[in-house]
Amino acid sequence: MQSWVLVTGGSLRLGREIGLAFARAGWHVLCHYRHSAEAAQALCAQVRALGRMAEPIGGNLEGEAACEQVFAAAQAAVAAHGAATDLRTIVHNASLFEPDHGTDFAEAQALAQLQVNLLAPMYFGKWLHALHASAQTTGAPHPSLVHVLDQKVYNLNPDYFSYTLSKLALERAVGLQAQSLAPVLRVNAVAPGLLYPSGPQSEENYQRAARVNLLREPINPVEVAEACVYLAQARGITGTALRVDNGQHLVPLARDVMFAIDQGLTP
Repeated sequence: MQSWVLVTGGSLRLGREIGLAFARAGWHVLCHYRHSAEAAQALCAQVRALGRMAEPIGGNLEGEAACEQVFAAAQAAVAAHGAATDLRTIVHNASLFEPDHGTDFAEAQALAQLQVNLLAPMYFGKWLHALHASAQTTGAPHPSLVHVLDQKVYNLNPDYFSYTLSKLALERAVGLQAQSLAPVLRVNAVAPGLLYPSGPQSEENYQRAARVNLLREPINPVEVAEACVYLAQARGITGTALRVDNGQHLVPLARDVMFAIDQGLTP
């Protein structure tokens, strides 16, 4: 059986690194994207150059029906490559990350982030469970979900209020979903720290903020991606989150690190 992984938000930045890491580990890759079709095609070309199969999967994740279309397209892409292929893992990397605060958050923006960041991976879990519930492969690792969290869930500050709420709920859902979908699926997560410039962040701010962690050096996105591969292949691990953040979650700040740097924090 040849294993496929679906990486949501898989065409750019961390999603791209996750797809390449799985390809290097021998997996075929479904690269989900919403707007970045050209980047998704480029990622698929890189995966094929590594000797693996790859297909882009377009679509938004704003509601159960939209997520179901993405899942159906992923299944169809796998099936088109023959009966000896199988969708084994979904890495939910896609997220909405919008600035707000507890004093000014708005319903529409908060619900949109909950939909993409929390509900979408719950939908994918129930459908992947249904896909494999009657077709367990003897000797193979259980199919799995890997969710991308954020070190913020272990290191709270009030910035990005609705986003943080959605990721806090997803962190709690890892264990609950693992219980709910066992013994068919395993469910795990990675919690990276700051990996790339964010929103209005300047390059100078990013270079300083990237060193606000215990190791005083930028976090390597490749290591986060490789942690996702590890969890997909680790037979005995479920209900667990790995913090791949150079210890950033152990450096508490009163504000998001970008704003703390603006206010004079010295790494």
